[in-house]
Amino acid sequence: GSSDIIFLFSLQNQNYKGHGFSKGKEREQRALIRFKTTLMNTLMDVLRHRPGWVEVKDEGEWDFYWCDVSWLRENFDHTYMDEHVRICHFRNHYELTRKNYMVKNLKRFRKQLERDAGKLEAAKCDFFPKTFEMPCEYHLFVEEFRKNPGITWIMKPVARSQGKGIFLFRRLKDIMDWRKGTACKKFQGFEAQPSRYSISSSGGHDPRNSDDQRDEIPVENYVAQRYIENPYLIGGRKFDLRVYVLVMSYIPLRAWLYRDGFARFSNTRFTLNSIDDQYVHLTNVAVQKTSPDYHPKKGCKWMLQRFRQYLASRHGPEAVEALFRDMDNIFIKSLQSVQKVIISDKHCFELYGYDILIDQDLKPWLLEVNASPSLTASSQEDYELKTRLLQDTLHVVDMEARLTGREKRVGGFDLMWNDGPVSREEGAADLSGMGNSVTNTHLGMSCQVGRGHQGCARRWWVV
Repeated sequence: GSSDIIFLFSLQNQNYKGHGFSKGKEREQRALIRFKTTLMNTLMDVLRHRPGWVEVKDEGEWDFYWCDVSWLRENFDHTYMDEHVRICHFRNHYELTRKNYMVKNLKRFRKQLERDAGKLEAAKCDFFPKTFEMPCEYHLFVEEFRKNPGITWIMKPVARSQGKGIFLFRRLKDIMDWRKGTACKKFQGFEAQPSRYSISSSGGHDPRNSDDQRDEIPVENYVAQRYIENPYLIGGRKFDLRVYVLVMSYIPLRAWLYRDGFARFSNTRFTLNSIDDQYVHLTNVAVQKTSPDYHPKKGCKWMLQRFRQYLASRHGPEAVEALFRDMDNIFIKSLQSVQKVIISDKHCFELYGYDILIDQDLKPWLLEVNASPSLTASSQEDYELKTRLLQDTLHVVDMEARLTGREKRVGGFDLMWNDGPVSREEGAADLSGMGNSVTNTHLGMSCQVGRGHQGCARRWWVV
């Protein structure tokens, strides 16, 4: 509009680019939102179809940028953003989304909880497998390895995705091979890529990771993690869960949990007899779709509603409620573990993809958190889920300034933490037997009610 003034100015000889500068209040309703993105997938479809949103190309000025993390690293500190402008990553998201930092932050948080609240509270952080950073914790790892000879370990590059570079092992000799840079060739096609990793001049980390867009780093930077040898199986096959959490602020912590998500299955029946078979052990779609048995239309996914119903039919609603409550705990504790280290900038939000593994005791384990969960659809059902997810994300981000700030539900998102736990509406059934107020989460429960066949693009609701 005519009130929009874009400006460039120089500060200490550094070029800053201004975005979205306008006179008036931060939360004024906006008829026109200028968006920018480099991702050509479901996201682009959603942005282009959103009423009042117009695409900006190349160097044009923008109000909303769904950027990749490489842009963030190179430009964020040199970009002026007006109050209403939003961008889809926190500056140092890698504190949560790089495997070694996530574990380091969780370990530190667990120690702090034990000091402040006792062992029982600290035990609520015991949801990640025993993990060592390699090569710097190699000697600690060897000590642990010798305590439990014969068990299976998994090696993962700290900042890669889609199953690249991962291998399982049971012998220290395999680690010797890895240190010479050969072991990761066990899984064909997963060789290390050229490095673009660096340490900043201040000595701080400059990790370069997302999920689909995660930069490769040298083969030496791995975590060795105890492999979950007793995964819950469905039809004899291993799976993990992809769950979406939207963080609008870290200080105070304000986080939303999406009702939809999916279970990703391996194509091959689970066995510990063949630890070199990627189709048995890795559930990543990027891996599974190369399997000879892969069906592109069917894929290898179940929606979370189907998964929750399946578990309820096998184990009863109370056991399922307890499992999903334990998963809520993972989301909150992991976010709290980085709350004080992530730079909480009001221009930033982030949609995280959590990867959770369930074992045979119905215990959930946190495998990793992705800063750029894949938005590319692998089937029609997947496309519809991701379209709804992104439409609802934009509703919560609320560039149009329609929300009051008191909502507990927006589309398929439920507010699960708002500087403290958010409880469900009065009268919600408490299946915990503890007499607690029930957390406002509805993971794996239908979020279709009231949508209409158009989805949320034209018709959305808040509670």
